[in-house]
Amino acid sequence: MEKPPLSNEDYMAVTPETQLGSLAGEDGQEGVVEPPARDGWDSKVEYFLAQVGFSVGLGNVWRFPYLCHQNGGGAFLLLYVLLMILVGIPLFFLELAAGQSIRQGSIGVWKHISPKLAGIGYSSCVVCFFVALYYNVIIGWSLFYLGNSFQYPLPWQECPEHGNITVKECEASGATTYFWFRKALNITDSINEMGEFNLVITCCLLAAWTIVCLGMFKGIKSSAKVMYFSSVFPYVVLLCFLIRGLMLEGAAEGIKYMFYPKLEIWGEVQVWRQAATQVFFALGLGFGSVIAYSSYNPRSNNCHRDALTVSTINFLTSVLATLVVFAVLGFRAREVAMRCVTQNLEKLSEQFSVGPLDRDLLPVFNISDPSLDLLEAYREWFNVHGAKVPGNLTDCSLENVMNKGVEGTGLAFIAFTEAMTLFPGSPFWSALFFLMLLNLGLSTMFGTMEGILTPLTDNFKVLKRHKTILTVCSCIIGFLIGMLFTQRCGNYFVMMFDDYSATLPLIIVVVFECFSVSWVYGADRFLDDIEKMLHWRPPVVYKYLWKYVCLLAMLGLLGASLLKMCFKRPTYTAWNRETASEVTLDYPDWALGVLAVLIIFATLPVPLGYIHSTLRNRARRNSIGSGLGTDMGGVYTKCSTVECDTPVAALLDEHLERNRIPKDSPSPLGEENLRLLPQREGAEDIEDSTSV
Repeated sequence: MEKPPLSNEDYMAVTPETQLGSLAGEDGQEGVVEPPARDGWDSKVEYFLAQVGFSVGLGNVWRFPYLCHQNGGGAFLLLYVLLMILVGIPLFFLELAAGQSIRQGSIGVWKHISPKLAGIGYSSCVVCFFVALYYNVIIGWSLFYLGNSFQYPLPWQECPEHGNITVKECEASGATTYFWFRKALNITDSINEMGEFNLVITCCLLAAWTIVCLGMFKGIKSSAKVMYFSSVFPYVVLLCFLIRGLMLEGAAEGIKYMFYPKLEIWGEVQVWRQAATQVFFALGLGFGSVIAYSSYNPRSNNCHRDALTVSTINFLTSVLATLVVFAVLGFRAREVAMRCVTQNLEKLSEQFSVGPLDRDLLPVFNISDPSLDLLEAYREWFNVHGAKVPGNLTDCSLENVMNKGVEGTGLAFIAFTEAMTLFPGSPFWSALFFLMLLNLGLSTMFGTMEGILTPLTDNFKVLKRHKTILTVCSCIIGFLIGMLFTQRCGNYFVMMFDDYSATLPLIIVVVFECFSVSWVYGADRFLDDIEKMLHWRPPVVYKYLWKYVCLLAMLGLLGASLLKMCFKRPTYTAWNRETASEVTLDYPDWALGVLAVLIIFATLPVPLGYIHSTLRNRARRNSIGSGLGTDMGGVYTKCSTVECDTPVAALLDEHLERNRIPKDSPSPLGEENLRLLPQREGAEDIEDSTSV
């Protein structure tokens, strides 16, 4: 049975330190009770840019296009939209409304729902810290490539030579691949080979943390100003790349390849898991950053409209980035296929000059004809005569090149970078692209850091008084620990943290969030609170989405993720210097131990918070009982009147007067009134009131 809603005064009574309040309903109360010392956004534009900047990150550019490419193109888009509507938007709205209503960071919000759930907020902070550690390394890589973009030709455009001999590793892998693995990372062959620190990347990491520290120096007052550029600039760059990409030969084939639907993939559990995970991370659920940003809003802000708008912009940004990626990769694929045709025709010419060859097997098309589609003409000839010609000729298929999907760093620092070397004025486009990655990363980093700093300063007065020092110290600690990723094997640790340190803990956090609001606090009651804020009631469908659809979906995602980890040993992609190619290796036992520690450390605050609150309540009940016994001389006496001056009666009188409950009420301490009991310093849970 749903719990009744709390009034504005009731909120203040339950948790005075959180300084809660809600909009007045129709009972005649007017105005909004606002916390006196809470920072706020200078304008709605700043808040909107901050939420969009946090949710739209590097994953929209290099993860979503890969998933779309690997999982059925247009069919994956339809599945993604379905899950966004049924799961993503309701959970995003839940976090926005909770932060705006309670006006606390993630720790304070879940502590208000029930002190036993405070560990959820601490888990969010731990995960944010893990993500910040490796995310800033990616920003450092972007700075490195940005700095190398101001030269012509680009350093990854051609293979280096030693004594007029091309470096073997570069010749076998390609210039951009060689530059990434050997010049930028100087990577080892496996995670077991640590290697020394990469001094250049370490300096770039220091620069990245310095930028983040300066941007967060004054909290949202300083980071919000940076958002005007860091949130808007990526869209300008994406539009420029889209216009330029559509003018390239092969772009149409790439986009066609992207949107071609393969509906049969809907029957694969793996595709549903990947789509749900992408929705989950695209909106930044569970990090606490959404809650932190919304907590600085006035309570009259329409958070429901914000949830719909930000989610829609996030999806459209992913589609825009996918169009850009496939247009450029389509151009790159055509260039690769054309080089393949040229090499095969040279082999064919050599075969003809060396020995006798049936002239009927030779191509009949004119290579110099500008109106000829050489790639299509070659493929038609190869399908008929290719197998009959000696020399190991290959089918130069554009589809085969496109099928070699790349994601993450492979897309940004290899495939896309290689395509830009083919552009006229390549240094300009390269600088533009990596400046876009830098801004995408920074806007997400600001939100991630806010998900750490806001909950801590809201719950610890000492930290709140020294927030600037906390910000600087956090950045220094982040840099020092982040040096783990600047070793020669650092890229392998980045993949480890990206794949395992956040995914499982965040899913667990969101499961508890959804359960806490919809079942512990009560979905109807939560909707009542939103109605008081917005002066209109959200559709009742949210109640059923929160209680059943979202909760079951997240439990299913949690189960699928656990099964994948249990039945398939975790692997990572390593670079083999001898073969100049990527290989898939199993994580060693010690690395699996590190994975386990990361996951346990991130989720441990949830049970610890529950245990701590339970033990604290039990100790408090014992102390109250012993205190009353001492005050009464060790003997409890029955009060004859309601004016009895025992602590229990005084507390009851104060409770009845505060909440205007008649003293002759048949159940003045009924279940619906227990939560209204005023809590003293250190009061933790509803059981305190029950015990009294």
